[in-house]
Amino acid sequence: MTVYERLLDIATRKGAGYLVLIDPDKVDPKQLPQLIENAAEAGADAILVGGSLMVRDQFDAVLRIVKDATTLPTIIFPGSLFQISAVADAILYLVLVSGRNPEYLIGSHVIAAPMLKAMALEPISTAYMIVEGGSTTSAEFMSGTRPLPRNKPDIAVAHSLAAEYMGMKLLYFDSGSGAEHPVSDAIIRSVRHYCSLPIVVGGGIRTPEEAHRKVQAGATFVVTGTIIEEKGHHSILKEFADAVHGGVSKAKQ
Repeated sequence: MTVYERLLDIATRKGAGYLVLIDPDKVDPKQLPQLIENAAEAGADAILVGGSLMVRDQFDAVLRIVKDATTLPTIIFPGSLFQISAVADAILYLVLVSGRNPEYLIGSHVIAAPMLKAMALEPISTAYMIVEGGSTTSAEFMSGTRPLPRNKPDIAVAHSLAAEYMGMKLLYFDSGSGAEHPVSDAIIRSVRHYCSLPIVVGGGIRTPEEAHRKVQAGATFVVTGTIIEEKGHHSILKEFADAVHGGVSKAKQ
């Protein structure tokens, strides 16, 4: 079973999946094993590793720590070509469809493709869409692209349909690390109504209740990062996992 198939199976069995994002620049390697163990025991379904910047040269080291600490899928969430490694199980092959910068639409992908082939690293083609979150994000600044407006779901729907018709496997909506506002429920509901692809939502999700609402709105996977960096103990991780996994069933009651 591929990592992508495993993710789909998780979403089918649990109603939605909970993904924990680790930013190599913001994590203490000494504390990382305990954080990953906490995440796995609490019910997280996969670990994403990556960030918009790479200030410290410890990407491979962080991936190895994660792999040694858990059997959960370890998936690269790349911010650049420097975040590719054979240590991981898979990589989100991100296409920044919300922007118009050709480097992030095809340029970097052509350079990365032969490396992924040589590493036998599973690519998961992902339409990545930055959404207004109340402040300029690192991804927005580094890519030189404008985010999708948070109050215009129709624009998000059009981009999502284009991604689906081009053969993408995932739709990833991100309001950015530490965003003031998460991706709106209206965007998620509208995209779910028109598109059949799994929806990943991250950025600015600070409470289990917020994570639960994203699943109710139609998210297939919910990602938390900043809140876990700040409060990575077992209890908060379990609250998030329970909120995500219980989101669909509770919404139907």
